[in-house]
Amino acid sequence: MSAYIIARINVTGAEDYKNYASQTVALAEKFGGRFLVKGGAQTQLEGNGPDRHVIIEFPDRETALEWYHSDAYRRILPIAISSSNRDIVVVDGL
Repeated sequence: MSAYIIARINVTGAEDYKNYASQTVALAEKFGGRFLVKGGAQTQLEGNGPDRHVIIEFPDRETALEWYHSDAYRRILPIAISSSNRDIVVVDGL
């Protein structure tokens, strides 16, 4: 069953965040991940949402967690943490 990493992000350091974001697609692809949403135009319909949304599809929950906890991702994670405020979850698909 597919699993999705869903991130709600407010970018606080645009240049540093671009450095992080430029590395994530190739890294996720190594784990079978596919970006479905990566920023993009949005229209807030209800509530107070973040500046940016990201959705990455993985083959399953285990692979999504392997990607998130991988050494390669952990090397770039400090860039994201220092240049954004984020909420990230893993959600099982249907």
